[in-house]
Amino acid sequence: MQVDAAQAPGTFLLSWGTSGTLGGQFSFQQGMAVDGAGNVYVADRNNHRIQKFNSAGTFLVEWGGIGFGDGQFIFPEGVAVDSAGNVYVTSQFTNVVQKFTSSGSFLAKWGSSGSGDGQFSSPSDVAVDAAGNVYVTDRDNHRIQKFDSTGAFLAEWG
Repeated sequence: MQVDAAQAPGTFLLSWGTSGTLGGQFSFQQGMAVDGAGNVYVADRNNHRIQKFNSAGTFLVEWGGIGFGDGQFIFPEGVAVDSAGNVYVTSQFTNVVQKFTSSGSFLAKWGSSGSGDGQFSSPSDVAVDAAGNVYVTDRDNHRIQKFDSTGAFLAEWG
């Protein structure tokens, strides 16, 4: 299991990572995002963590661990980075979105299990627009939900 990097028009640049549990190793990497500085964030799903690498693939930091507490995950899937460098993560079985600093310090979380506004059933991906709004694919509720950067519900469709 590895991460591959390429440049247009598809010229291979580098890859990194092997299967395992140590920093820089993966067990079913799922989502990936790149920040403005070129750092790469990977949702390492079966290791229940987020890993951060520089653009050369050098391991920098990891955070998470299995659980329902602040900063913990059960199968993280989606990861996104906003223009301020904050990192947003969806975790399939905790039914929340968590927000972190670029170094992994926990900032906030929102959501709960259910089908109402701001609730999730297996959130699977996350994206952030230029205005800082957060979009979450709510897989089992068959919809997309939109939030502001603090987690306030704004809209849904699907």
